[in-house]
Amino acid sequence: MQYLLLAKLSTGWIVTIVVLVILIIAMIVLYFVGKKMEKKQAEQQALMEQNKQTVSMLIIDKKKVKLKDAGFPQSVLDQAPKMSRNMKVYVVKAKVGPQILSLLCDDKVFDTVPVKKEVKAVISGMYILGVKGLHGKSVATPPQKKGFFKRTMDKLQEKAGSKPVK
Repeated sequence: MQYLLLAKLSTGWIVTIVVLVILIIAMIVLYFVGKKMEKKQAEQQALMEQNKQTVSMLIIDKKKVKLKDAGFPQSVLDQAPKMSRNMKVYVVKAKVGPQILSLLCDDKVFDTVPVKKEVKAVISGMYILGVKGLHGKSVATPPQKKGFFKRTMDKLQEKAGSKPVK
């Protein structure tokens, strides 16, 4: 009976059905992996909120570099996943007290950090969570125009619920 059904279907239909089944299985796997990663991110965010502290620092430099070229100690690089070692991250070099430190930050925070100014920043470990107070006048950077791909991705993420609606 099954052989008769397959004999009646053309090769194109069989390939289409196989591709659709593979796509459906991939979507299901991505859904569950996404849920797992979302839970892990929520746990990490709670831990960072628990350990945050406000520090006064002088921002020396800020740039986007690869994690392995950012000047972090070898122990930090060993703890990072292998895939993220070659990714570019936002790094801020700041003077905190007598020490000069390299700190990581989010792209939203990176845009608000002024260079060569003293700021009060909220940090958790070596990660800048936010910039609270600025000494002196802050130079507002004009918002950059988004490209077609970035605008489309933002719209899709808002519709999917992974980004807050503006």
